Amino acid sequence: MRVLHSPDLLEKLQILAGAAKYDVSCASSGTTRRGGGGLGNAKGYGICHTWAADGRCVALLKVLFTNKCVNDCVYCACRRGSDTPRAAFTARELAELTVEFYRRNYIEGLFLSSAIEKNPDYTTENIIAALSLLRREHKFFGYIHVKAIPGTDPTLISRLGLLADRVSINLELPSARSLALLAPQKQMPALLAPVRQIYEESAANQAERRRFRSAPKFVPAGQSTQFIVGATPDSDLTLLSASETLYRRFALKRVYFSAYVPLNDNPLLPALSAMPPLRREHRLYQADWLLRFYGFQAGELLDESQPNLDTELDPKIIWALRHLHVFPLEINRASPEELLRVPGIGVVSARRIVRQRRFCALNYDDLGKIGVVIKRARYFITCRGKYYGGIPLKPEIVRSRLLPPPAPAFYQPSLFDGAGSARDE
Repeated sequence: MRVLHSPDLLEKLQILAGAAKYDVSCASSGTTRRGGGGLGNAKGYGICHTWAADGRCVALLKVLFTNKCVNDCVYCACRRGSDTPRAAFTARELAELTVEFYRRNYIEGLFLSSAIEKNPDYTTENIIAALSLLRREHKFFGYIHVKAIPGTDPTLISRLGLLADRVSINLELPSARSLALLAPQKQMPALLAPVRQIYEESAANQAERRRFRSAPKFVPAGQSTQFIVGATPDSDLTLLSASETLYRRFALKRVYFSAYVPLNDNPLLPALSAMPPLRREHRLYQADWLLRFYGFQAGELLDESQPNLDTELDPKIIWALRHLHVFPLEINRASPEELLRVPGIGVVSARRIVRQRRFCALNYDDLGKIGVVIKRARYFITCRGKYYGGIPLKPEIVRSRLLPPPAPAFYQPSLFDGAGSARDE
């Protein structure tokens, strides 16, 4: 346990763990990495989660390799012009720190991001050295999620992908205009180049593994990215359209949204006294869930006349209120695709409805047992021809019934409250 008694290393850990808390794209699941005689495993149920001081879910040992940066992105805490304390791990320090934390049962894996010290290749080589020590010297088979740095030589990206379970490239801002305004050193084509490379190499690796099971895995848990919400005037439509494109073209596993936390005083940024737009972040996650699992498209949820999500109700309810002409749907005849459009019916409950009605027609009382959220679904369905909503099917009346009660003054929304989580639609 030598390294944890080093005052210098503990100071580095405090600085670099604190700098990493603004990166929310640290979920850990979707892969299994096994090895005989080594440490750890990457099964989803073996990953520990903790909570940061600002309430965000922090998985794994979450640190930056270094916060020394050559870029001067206006919104970033690590920007070149910031007077924040600087630190950097050595490859061996980070590897030994991860192993000691694992042995003490503090963590089950590693989430590693980094600023850009000197240049992308120099930083990536140091990260590869640390991961190589973990995988080969320490025989560490736990989950590793690492951030790739745009501008890195493709050969280094390939080496990185063979060592990590998930690789992500944070695009941060969804439009070239916003990048030019707040991060002039970054350009969209350069940011997308490693995203495209990882997608193409992952597809080639999967084909190779179908032929040769002993072939090494390349980024087996896929890739993800993150967008900052509220630092620029970009609309929710812009954010969701960018996410939809990434899912469709590059098969991303997840797009994360991070409510902008005011850190720097600059006329291009929201005032330091501004609150992070957490409710907007919450609605974007719900809309993103609809894109990924419910068959919606960004253009169905938003358009140029209404480019931002309603903060009072979840986007599925808003879509239903705008399309009341398709409701109410008969629960015993609606197709699976139509059921997924009903507020209060999720993927699991829609599947149960379809399975159960093969044997007999469903009663209204059966729906709650199946998992349907009756307090929302009742206004949009009939059951055996009977409507149980109890009110006229008019947008303003239904909306008034579905609005949540007023929140206390100290209320702060999270991903799991409000008008119901995106998984339970």
